[in-house]
Amino acid sequence: MTSTVASSCFPKAAARAGSNVSTRIALLMAPLLLSACTAGPDYSKPTAPTPTAYKDPGYWKPAHPKDDTIRGKWWEIYHDPELNALEEQVNISNQNILQAEAQFREAAAAVKVARAGLFPTISANPSYTKSQSSQNLNQNNINTSQSPGATVQNLYNLPLEATYMVDVWGAVRRNVEASSTTAQASFADLENARLSYQATLAVDYFSLRGLDAQAQLLATTAVSYQKYLELTTNRYNSGISSKGDVAQATTQLDSTKAQLIDLGVQRAQYEDAIATLIGKPASLFKLPKNPLTATPPNIPVALPSDLLERRPDIAGAERRVASANASIGVAVSAYYPSITLSASTGLESIQLSQLFSGPSFLWSVGPALAQTLFNGGATHGQVQEAQANYEATVAVYRETALTAFQQVEDDLSGLRILKEEAVVEDETVKSSLQSLDIATNLYKAGTQDYIDVIVAQAAALNNQILSVNIRTRRMTTSVLLVEALGGGWDASKLPGKSGVADVPQAQEAIAKEKK
Repeated sequence: MTSTVASSCFPKAAARAGSNVSTRIALLMAPLLLSACTAGPDYSKPTAPTPTAYKDPGYWKPAHPKDDTIRGKWWEIYHDPELNALEEQVNISNQNILQAEAQFREAAAAVKVARAGLFPTISANPSYTKSQSSQNLNQNNINTSQSPGATVQNLYNLPLEATYMVDVWGAVRRNVEASSTTAQASFADLENARLSYQATLAVDYFSLRGLDAQAQLLATTAVSYQKYLELTTNRYNSGISSKGDVAQATTQLDSTKAQLIDLGVQRAQYEDAIATLIGKPASLFKLPKNPLTATPPNIPVALPSDLLERRPDIAGAERRVASANASIGVAVSAYYPSITLSASTGLESIQLSQLFSGPSFLWSVGPALAQTLFNGGATHGQVQEAQANYEATVAVYRETALTAFQQVEDDLSGLRILKEEAVVEDETVKSSLQSLDIATNLYKAGTQDYIDVIVAQAAALNNQILSVNIRTRRMTTSVLLVEALGGGWDASKLPGKSGVADVPQAQEAIAKEKK
């Protein structure tokens, strides 16, 4: 890209000064007129490849009216009070979110530092010195407390100094712009972190509840297998069945009990992960068992073009593009001289009683011009570096948008396919249970071996477990879809540039997101 440099600003300023005005006045007015110039290119939001519609036709349709779109506490669409309570704790106690909040406030404070360059720096350095001159020099016997040969002099100084670097080429304004957009990007990072950890908690929560459903299934199955063991034992004691049937029934029961126990490992891991997400020690947190029975709610999906405004990670990437663009202006301004206005005034006296009298008053004022004449191409290299960084951030922005569309497509197709699979699997479960009943009756009638019952039992249990897993995956995929859609967030929630440096306002924006 090519940078637009403010090289034409100075002629415009001279023209505004008027041809009939003296050169001296024009030169004095030039810095003020030049303050309207800004080096570097003005920002234009880059384009991103955006489809007109999602390709998966089976699950999504545009959300109409807009009132149906996800807003605020998106997890409430699952109507699970326990999940709601946990999500509220993520907002308050998750340490990663608190870290992101602090980083945003740090970035907001950096804007105040950058804005300070728009104003003069005023300093006061009062001092008092008491000195004795060399006795080998000619003595000035004014205000001496010793013999004429040793002069001791008091000096009271009360200076007030002001310096102001005129923002001729807009370097300070570009720096403020870069800092402001970086702070906005930091706020978007905060919201992206908040959404990410909220979604992670919901995924872990539904995964845990899916394990509870699987544990309930295995416990019920173990009870059923215990009855089969009693059946085979009774038949063996009656001389109808072999000891091998009893061994097979025992193996089937013990294997199911082992699976049930093994689920405890995964459940404990999910439970501990949830504890960390809500900022609690794992040893002090426990969730009661509650099998998953819910199915995914209807999730409104907006048009693909709306996704660019609803994803905080896309908003953050776009704000970094704006910051990189402003940094080009900062680099370009180094080509031009800097003008500093300095003024000082104060009081100086060798006697304290005369410090505030008229003769003690002093002042000075004058501009200074600084221009780098040669630095081995460093300035040109810095401009090229800034331009390359801008192009890199544009690529990151576009890649972030492409990834977002991919995630939405993946989750839309995932929900549709899992829904279709769930219907088929439910029918498979019914068939496998019927097959088990038939095999059991034939075994009781003595027309079929027990191995056929074992096979039917294994098939029925496997299909039931698969059905539970599909239900769990549908719930977790729905959470991932909500996250991919931005969780109800939109770019209008970014703090404005005018208030991004106001830390109390930044804290207020954070508080609104928590509500």
